[in-house]
Amino acid sequence: MSGHSKWANIKHRKGKQDAQRAKIFTKLGKELIVAARKGGGDPDINPSLKTVIQKARAVNMPMENINRVIQKATGELSGVNYEEMTYEGYGPGGAAVMLDIMTDNRNRTAGDIRHLFSKYGGNLGESGCVAWMFKKQGLITVDKEGLNRDFDELMMIALDVGAEDIDEEEDSYQITCAPDDYEAVEAAIREAGLAPAVAEVTMVPQNNIVLDGDDAVKMLKLMDALEDHDDVQNVYANFDMDDDIINGQ
Repeated sequence: MSGHSKWANIKHRKGKQDAQRAKIFTKLGKELIVAARKGGGDPDINPSLKTVIQKARAVNMPMENINRVIQKATGELSGVNYEEMTYEGYGPGGAAVMLDIMTDNRNRTAGDIRHLFSKYGGNLGESGCVAWMFKKQGLITVDKEGLNRDFDELMMIALDVGAEDIDEEEDSYQITCAPDDYEAVEAAIREAGLAPAVAEVTMVPQNNIVLDGDDAVKMLKLMDALEDHDDVQNVYANFDMDDDIINGQ
């Protein structure tokens, strides 16, 4: 399972347990607040907010919760101020890692993240140390299981609305596109009767480092620990590894 976004596929395979739903809602709430503050509380004129609302609804976040968070962001209700930032570093074996952070206490968050990198054999780096290894792109993954269209059909659907590339993986197809074309490509995939397993604008690594042995195991533990941190919104990395290692976790 090589290709554009190893971690996106691993997260999909592992799945999200119901016990983690509150944590997911918390992270999405922060995204809603920032999007609404930047572009206003009306998703019809704020594309960023519309995208986050779609993500929230995809994990069954109630509209009542979504509307309450937006009201906090626009000043109708009292709320907390969050600061956005990006952290960069290296995991075991030299794999590049980028984090999207939202926090109300940057000193606390910096200490926590530095500790996690150190605990699992990595190190937090300076701004810009790994960003050049990633490209912002739309990523849509469609599982092969139950798919009633072949590769050529899927390719034509995606390319006709602006997709840049389609890669065939062992058990899925990965479609990439420019961020500005993401909504059109995702809509075309759904209109064709397909349900994406992964659909997001993300940071896609331009090359991958192959990890094995202890480095691979530590890398998966680091990624899980970072994902579990309340202030970490997204985790991106440029590693690849054998499926047997992933399945053994």
